[in-house]
Amino acid sequence: MSTSDWRAKYAHKLKSAAQALEVLQPGDRIFIGSACGTPQRLVRALADRPVEDVEVTHLLTLGVAPYAEEALAGKYRANSFFISANVRDAVQEGRADYTPIFLSEIPRLLRSGRLPIDVALIQVTPPDEHGFCSLGVSVDITKPAAEVAKHVIAEVNPRMPRTLGDSFIHISQIEALVENDAPIYEFITPGESEVARRIAKNVADLIPDGATIQVGYGGIPNALLFYLKDKKDLGVHTEVFSDGIIDLIEAGVINNRKKTLHPGKVIASFCMGSQRLYDYIHNNPMFEFHPVDYTNDPYVIAQNEKMVSINSALEIDLTGQVCADSIGYKFYSGIGGQLDFVRGAARAKDGKPIIVLKSTRDNDQFSRIVPVLSEGAGVVTSRGDVHYVVTEWGVAYLHGRSIRERALALISIAHPKFRAELLRQAKERHYVYQDQPEVSLVAARYPEEFETKVRLQDGTIILIRPIKPTDEPAMRELFYSFSRDTVFYRYFSYIKAMPHEKLSKFVNIDYEKEMALVAVIRKNGDEHIVGSTRYYVDPSSGLAEFAIEVQDEYQNRGIGTALFNHLIRVARMKGVRGFVGYVLDSNTRAYRLVTKAGFPLETKWEDGVYILTLRFEK
Repeated sequence: MSTSDWRAKYAHKLKSAAQALEVLQPGDRIFIGSACGTPQRLVRALADRPVEDVEVTHLLTLGVAPYAEEALAGKYRANSFFISANVRDAVQEGRADYTPIFLSEIPRLLRSGRLPIDVALIQVTPPDEHGFCSLGVSVDITKPAAEVAKHVIAEVNPRMPRTLGDSFIHISQIEALVENDAPIYEFITPGESEVARRIAKNVADLIPDGATIQVGYGGIPNALLFYLKDKKDLGVHTEVFSDGIIDLIEAGVINNRKKTLHPGKVIASFCMGSQRLYDYIHNNPMFEFHPVDYTNDPYVIAQNEKMVSINSALEIDLTGQVCADSIGYKFYSGIGGQLDFVRGAARAKDGKPIIVLKSTRDNDQFSRIVPVLSEGAGVVTSRGDVHYVVTEWGVAYLHGRSIRERALALISIAHPKFRAELLRQAKERHYVYQDQPEVSLVAARYPEEFETKVRLQDGTIILIRPIKPTDEPAMRELFYSFSRDTVFYRYFSYIKAMPHEKLSKFVNIDYEKEMALVAVIRKNGDEHIVGSTRYYVDPSSGLAEFAIEVQDEYQNRGIGTALFNHLIRVARMKGVRGFVGYVLDSNTRAYRLVTKAGFPLETKWEDGVYILTLRFEK
């Protein structure tokens, strides 16, 4: 088609909103463009020309939604794939419908004809010199809907940014054009809370350099982007993004260089943000927009190595079942792309699917981590799909873990005021040991200020942190990895077993009279404990008996020294006056470790055992 041909057709197709909607008939199904791309003038015009028995289907929409108002209930009925605030009351009051479906599968639903579209209302840029209009900020399911609709009515807005990728529709495919020179709807996220910042910090610790991330929108993603400022060579493959991405691109943190799919490109389906964002993406070749059956295809997602997906939840039970679309019987949002990205990231090389949620709701009245999901709540992400769960209280890794391990991990990141009841109900359901102590899981505060990272001489990074009740399986593995000699040096006997009854005492401590630290190396997203050290304070003397152990294959690498030095720092901060250690005279490695600590040392020898007393300087 020549330039003159499409210009002539443009003039012929130009109509008022009322004229364009004359095509609408009783019994039709309308599709409305998504999110910030919702065609505001056309949607308003629906109220001025109500037609009986019309279904209005859409993904998340923003701005006006007169078709969902009670006054027009006899004319229009909304059917939402993802419930936004402007239709939530109508859905919960029974005046509108919710269709649960994976976001990646909606285009196939439309193209198959199982959900035919009679009229598609979309918003586009003015056509370029070849007659192509860009769908701008929302390609998502809007492009597939426009491709299958019998009638396409486009709101042409010169302020719509021209986005690149699979984001164009030719003017010949549009039946009517309605001009509207108006600002694109802006989605401004309220300032993130302290809780959101704490969650974001925990998530950021899981994201390695060179990762490709799904970023999303809202308080937690905005806070997360702040904590990513020290990362390197990040990429983006997501369904939606917002303003925070700009600062990271301009700082060089997001450059997409290490992506294994679409290197150099931010891949997305829609965006929600401010005018600053819209100006930034306009004709910007770094950004490619695609329909959701591409961006959200788990197979496509999985081709991004180090893919990290971050999705939110409304509630999670102690077995790991995630509810993300309803609060009890009340549908609140939608399935969206959560499971698309969870499964895609899980299948990616070195991928990490992460579920984030605030630990409480309704001003701390209710826990979001619950023994069982609320009555009526549906499972969006199954317990078999869940890997990482993050709250403001920490990180729980669930994949491949038993129900007992999951329950303890989730209780440990629940709000402290609910942990005792969660543990009681976990015991009642036989999820955990009946003798599971409450002290460190419920009553004691985990001292995260004692966490530190140490770089060994060979470049290996280890995390030294206080022990947790959830470390019991890892400590069990550590014990059974020891050689016979290591066991003897540590326990002064050749003990062969470390059952729960013994091990429970090692991992459940009060962090006051007793402190235990573990050395952790992360492999393939999982933590491996390679050493530990501990002390127990004698209140009569103010001195603490200490012990230390390192996995055989990690000995002579500086881990024992790093553990012992950090244990000394913690002890001094806790007011401990000094250490007392019992070392076999054949254990020269442990003897040297203590003598090199740099504090006044008293040495006694009794029956083949050195009694070493270090007194800390005041």
